[in-house]
Amino acid sequence: MSTTQSDRLRGLLEPLVHAKDLDLEEIEVSRAGRRGLLRVIVDSDEGVELDACAELSRAISEKLDETDAMGEGEYVLEVSSPGADRPLTQHRHYVRATGRLVKLQLAEAAGGDEVIARILTVDDEGLDLEVPGVKGRKPTARRVAFADIAKARVEIEFNRKDKKEEEA
Repeated sequence: MSTTQSDRLRGLLEPLVHAKDLDLEEIEVSRAGRRGLLRVIVDSDEGVELDACAELSRAISEKLDETDAMGEGEYVLEVSSPGADRPLTQHRHYVRATGRLVKLQLAEAAGGDEVIARILTVDDEGLDLEVPGVKGRKPTARRVAFADIAKARVEIEFNRKDKKEEEA
């Protein structure tokens, strides 16, 4: 049974990522000129700090040097967090976005609407949202099932208070 390079890399790198208490979100292998490019995206419930990415990058580099997973040619290794604008595709992504403003594109079967709302709670079936009021109106509550979501992405808020600021 043959596996793709990405699957092989995932099997090789996942234990290293989990050892750092991180989730392996994505592995992307591509070409950058004559060199290969290996992009490893990691995340956690608390986010990912630069030092954690640097430590993980060193561990991954050592592991890849011991194997032929990237082939014989030169490659560039990038280890980073997913960034604020990544799509929400898994349950844990929605949980991590609790309290954040999100843009949801609903499936055609659910009306195909676009909804911008703040995630209040997440359970196994879907999301409880607060839809901001328009022109002085009060916000409204809305429930959206995961099955009704075609696409979702966190909206970047420039004036959003950070959780650490709110706790202080």
